[in-house]
Amino acid sequence: MIDSFTEEKSRKIALLIDGDNAQPTLLSDILAEVGKYGLITIRRIYGDWTTVNMAGWKKVLHENAIQPVQQFRYTVGKNATDSALIIDAMDILHGRLVDGFCIVSSDSDYTRLATRIREAGYFVMGIGKRSTPKAFINACNVFIYTENLGLGEKEKKKKSGPAEKASEEPRPRGYDPLPLLKAAVDMAADEDGWGKLSSIGFYLRQLDPGFDPRTYGFRQLSQLFKAYPEVFELRFENDKGLTYIWVRLKE
Repeated sequence: MIDSFTEEKSRKIALLIDGDNAQPTLLSDILAEVGKYGLITIRRIYGDWTTVNMAGWKKVLHENAIQPVQQFRYTVGKNATDSALIIDAMDILHGRLVDGFCIVSSDSDYTRLATRIREAGYFVMGIGKRSTPKAFINACNVFIYTENLGLGEKEKKKKSGPAEKASEEPRPRGYDPLPLLKAAVDMAADEDGWGKLSSIGFYLRQLDPGFDPRTYGFRQLSQLFKAYPEVFELRFENDKGLTYIWVRLKE
């Protein structure tokens, strides 16, 4: 993943899950993803626990020490979960209990909440489906699509077997990432045109909070750049056991 945000391992994060808009089968992947950006100190999930559709959450909550918050539906067709989550988020914000928030939902109703948290100078992460409205995605510092979670295990299963052969980097799937990649390299470039990969990753998130190399079939950003050898040139530098990657546009 992108290095610029993973540096702050000491960041305290409040994980707030909209139980009506999330899948219990992805909980372990969600926790692992949020863990890349900090330490999860508050774990809460909101929903009407008297309804059948919340039953799938009950087992995984105890295993992962997540606090369920009851919110009754007082009116048919109305979702009261978002109101309870928003009120709790503002209480946590004003209490200065954390350094950042992760909102798990695909609901655009949380757009203003994410914007307000960012305005206060806090880190905001979102996790939801690819169909999540762009306004909510752009209100976050980082947004992770649920379709990209657990891809590592899925790829291992697909590739397992004696007939596997080594091959060149595959072409990216999905939307064309080239315009974004070129723009980020240009923003990070020094006088010689070289940009540090970690800086490029930072600018990619600035241009599109939902950017993720896994969307295009790659687990790492460097692999995505390698898929365009006719467009980008990569340089590797070793310093005290650490490898730094630089990228520039080919002339």
